[in-house]
Amino acid sequence: MVKLNKIYTRTGDKGTTGLADGSRRDKSDARIMAYGAVDEANATLGMVRLHTKTEELADLDAVLGRLQNDLFDLGADLATPYPPDGAEPEYPPLRIQAGQVARLESEIDDLNAGLEPLTSFTLPGGEPAAAYLHLARTTIRRAERHMAAAVLKNPEDKISPEALQYANRASDLLFVASRYVNNLTDADVLWVPGATRDDT
Repeated sequence: MVKLNKIYTRTGDKGTTGLADGSRRDKSDARIMAYGAVDEANATLGMVRLHTKTEELADLDAVLGRLQNDLFDLGADLATPYPPDGAEPEYPPLRIQAGQVARLESEIDDLNAGLEPLTSFTLPGGEPAAAYLHLARTTIRRAERHMAAAVLKNPEDKISPEALQYANRASDLLFVASRYVNNLTDADVLWVPGATRDDT
């Protein structure tokens, strides 16, 4: 159970932060940057959900609520490195599970079922909820890049395949969700390649 009594600790004043296993990392460490970006995406989803508290978007709002909770799970996963010796910790850490990834894929399929196939990329915008969904999507993509960087820089500093898959599917879900929202009012704006070029 999480219990937060003291909000400031001064332990990060020298540019490091503590992980769940008690170790410390530079705040610029790729793992720290990854779960920081996950936290940013979650905050953006809070902004999205200011615009989805309607009867028409109730199902989507429930999806986003589950996603927000899962993003805390993902942050906890990333904040808990695997023991270098492979030993099992005394208390099993919270890890993203394959079932959570599968649920995202099912939700993507459900949201996408009533949408016309895209003929071009969409520009972020349209309805306010859709614009914030795009912002959350790009932030999750950044988290995914930091996760990949962490693995590439130090392969021994393991990040689970499920965590990486979850970040990838979460950004896909948010893209489809933005289209789902805009589809209700025909508000998608398509990219027109070279629209402002002067080829004369």
